Amino acid sequence: MEHSDARETSRETSKAMSGSRTGTASATELPEEVHEDLGWLLTQVLNGFLDAAQETVGDFPGGLRGLHVLSATANGCSRNQLEVARRLGIDRSVMVRLIDDLERGGLVKRCPDPADRRARLIRPTDTGLRQHEEMTARLDVAKQQVLAPLSIDEQESLTAMLRRVVIGLLPAGQSPEPCLKDAETDQKRSRRPA
Repeated sequence: MEHSDARETSRETSKAMSGSRTGTASATELPEEVHEDLGWLLTQVLNGFLDAAQETVGDFPGGLRGLHVLSATANGCSRNQLEVARRLGIDRSVMVRLIDDLERGGLVKRCPDPADRRARLIRPTDTGLRQHEEMTARLDVAKQQVLAPLSIDEQESLTAMLRRVVIGLLPAGQSPEPCLKDAETDQKRSRRPA
């Protein structure tokens, strides 16, 4: 609830300062105090993306979070719901509801983990894989709408720079490539004698 309140306050501030919800004001029209305010600028971009994403995936089970969970399972980045929750920073109780919604929608299924009888693996269904592909393509269109003021080269540069910032924020020892780390761990496990 706190995040949505902060997001709404930020939107109201953005509207008042830029005079436009669609972001058509040029940088020279923004008040001086926000030109260098990284937090405010990032918040505006995030709000624009979340608005576009909501329109795109609003009817998807669990919305954007549900799509992130499906992506983690479809890309093989996470084996079970605890791991998905940890990687995506989602509370375990929320994760249970998201997976329940995805399972009711026929997009994922829970399977017993042969390595741990207490754990359940989360696997995408064929329908889930098709929906993942379709929703990802639709989300790319929404992303393009948000980044439309930038050239293709600028969009690629922005994404690359943000990726570097995110990697720089990772705790020491945490892999920026979770799927690669998982694949290496799985290969080591498969080489162990039974």
